[in-house]
Amino acid sequence: MPTIAILGTFDTKGIEHAFVAEFIRARGFETLLIHAGSLHEPAIVPDIGSAEVAAAGSPEWQSILARQDRGECVSLMAQGAAKLLESLAASGRVQGILSLGGGGGTAICTAAMRALPIGFPKLMVSTLASGNTEPYVGTKDILMMPAIADVAGINRLTRVIFENAAGAICGMVEAAVARQNAPVSDKPLVVASMFGNTTSCVMEAKRILEEAGYEVLIFAATGNGGKTMESLIESGMVSGVLDITTTEWADELCGGVLTAGPHRLEAAAKAGVPAVVAPGCLDMVNFGEPDSVPSRYQGRTFYQHNAQVTLMRTTPDECRQLGHIIADKINRYTAPVTVLIPQKAISVISAEGKAFHDPQADQALFDSLRQMLKPEIPIQEMPVEINDPAFARACVECLLANLKSAKNKA
Repeated sequence: MPTIAILGTFDTKGIEHAFVAEFIRARGFETLLIHAGSLHEPAIVPDIGSAEVAAAGSPEWQSILARQDRGECVSLMAQGAAKLLESLAASGRVQGILSLGGGGGTAICTAAMRALPIGFPKLMVSTLASGNTEPYVGTKDILMMPAIADVAGINRLTRVIFENAAGAICGMVEAAVARQNAPVSDKPLVVASMFGNTTSCVMEAKRILEEAGYEVLIFAATGNGGKTMESLIESGMVSGVLDITTTEWADELCGGVLTAGPHRLEAAAKAGVPAVVAPGCLDMVNFGEPDSVPSRYQGRTFYQHNAQVTLMRTTPDECRQLGHIIADKINRYTAPVTVLIPQKAISVISAEGKAFHDPQADQALFDSLRQMLKPEIPIQEMPVEINDPAFARACVECLLANLKSAKNKA
């Protein structure tokens, strides 16, 4: 039967981890109990003790533990747990992982989960699951379940949460095991970036690419989506990049909430993957509710996308800077790359008559791209809106041409 790793700080939360382990074993699964605490001897006997976890984290583990600095110890155990779980999963000793934790336990256990591949079942029951989980999830598919109450004993509430979590990881592992026997697609993979304001374009491009024999994986340009796409490109699994929606750079420049960080658009250069890039949704910066918009932006043009999302129109000066940034990233590409510009609108709401229509700002963006891109990088400009089917087809045709060119040079 498959084995599920039960990872946690058993010195403070041993009873809780023993409870979910018993529940999992009652359903026919094996368990591997891994103690990642560093305070004192655990209440339950683990299969892998804290010394082995710590030793995997640093050759100086004994002196680090001896100092009993909590921050140091958490960091050490996080590093050790990550290396240990990565090895256990790679060798086939475990097929899933479940953890329960507060602040320290969540930091340690999610570090281990981030070391595991996408698709490997991973579930974290945490007191921090209802807040900002990006530092814990990163670019991996970690299921974060709110603990509701603290992980501090078995009672009428925690029993329900823990049993649901144990049942969930069992189901996830069953699905993963069944998937091992399913046929795997051998089609070349293309990744694409999409936002609500570029959906029609990207979906039409996806349809055409699939007809051409490609599998298309779409990422929402919501910050973490861009980071995850970049990570996948760097992994070597991707044949081509259809980066139509580069909006995350507007958030990075202006302090919006959907930034993917300063390394967005760099992965294709590092991996040498053919690409097409367009300035999709660089007209907008994302904030939360209206009250969340920084006071320095008073008097700007805004659009209330919904109750939780406030969009701010980028200015000509910001667009000029964005053109410089995007061009600088593209200039580093070694594989064939083409830049496509939809002259009439770079989003649904930048079209004529819409809230973000600003020809001067768009022109500043386009001029900046033309001026900063290397002469050998082709630019194709079209007198259409970004969601025009003709623009989607042109993007696909350029990408297919770039893929063919790269293949001929190989």
